[in-house]
Amino acid sequence: MQYIYKGENILNVPNIISFYRLISFPVVLVLALLGKEQWFVVLISINLVSDIVDGFIARTFNIVTKFGAAVDNLADIGTYILALYGLFAFKWQEVQPHAWLLYIFLSIFVLSYIVAFSRFGKVPGLHLYSAVAAGYLQGAFFFVLFVWDFYLWFYYIAIGWGAIAYTEKILVLIYADDIRPGLKGLYWVLKNKKKSV
Repeated sequence: MQYIYKGENILNVPNIISFYRLISFPVVLVLALLGKEQWFVVLISINLVSDIVDGFIARTFNIVTKFGAAVDNLADIGTYILALYGLFAFKWQEVQPHAWLLYIFLSIFVLSYIVAFSRFGKVPGLHLYSAVAAGYLQGAFFFVLFVWDFYLWFYYIAIGWGAIAYTEKILVLIYADDIRPGLKGLYWVLKNKKKSV
């Protein structure tokens, strides 16, 4: 069975996994609001792992679609919100002395969406190499944080790399002609711009 949207077959495994993360958002949020840390940790861990799995499947089997990138991006935002809420609700005592870096990262993260909306009028479905690596690092950090403990060195690597990755994302959004799946990073965007001149 095929579901075609704007010339793309949108019914595929990565899109279904991303959609699961979207629809699980309210359930995980309610668990966090109710202080059910154990169930929150189980479901947020599933979401973090599924975030890695959907992208891996999409790239490995070449079933990357604009629709899937947009759904994945919305699911990523939801997962970020849940992980951050869990951090504030359950682990803030450990993180608070080092929160300045988290605030810098969050400012850059939000700025990337402001730039995307001002330039293209939509959610940026970009999966740059640096941002994918940041997602893996931060997912692993949150998993370790919630399941085991807070490691300061891991916090600085995961959140610091995230700030660098989203700074690159802002630059790509400024220099790129459009948002499309397959953009790798600023180097490639500038290289393609030179070729087209």
